[in-house]
Amino acid sequence: MDVNFNYVHVSASERLEALTNKNLEKLKNRYDWIVRAEVFFKKENTTDPEKGMICEFKVSAPGQNLFSSSNHKNFDAAISEATEDMRKQLQKKKEKMSVH
Repeated sequence: MDVNFNYVHVSASERLEALTNKNLEKLKNRYDWIVRAEVFFKKENTTDPEKGMICEFKVSAPGQNLFSSSNHKNFDAAISEATEDMRKQLQKKKEKMSVH
């Protein structure tokens, strides 16, 4: 699986990429038909102290591409929530792909 990282108003971080790759590998092992993923890290100016760090995933798979996004006070929590949301979408897609 190819993974592309994009940073918007954030400096590149090997730690964030390693954490994201670890989470995406778990998804790839479970759903082997994932082709590639694009990850966006964005920093948003906000007055809410619980938000501002955004992590977005775009996953290419057979059929329609999937998208998840999360906005938290730090990237670790945003990555975790976006990964969980993507896992749920992939599970639904897998159930639709299954032969009944």
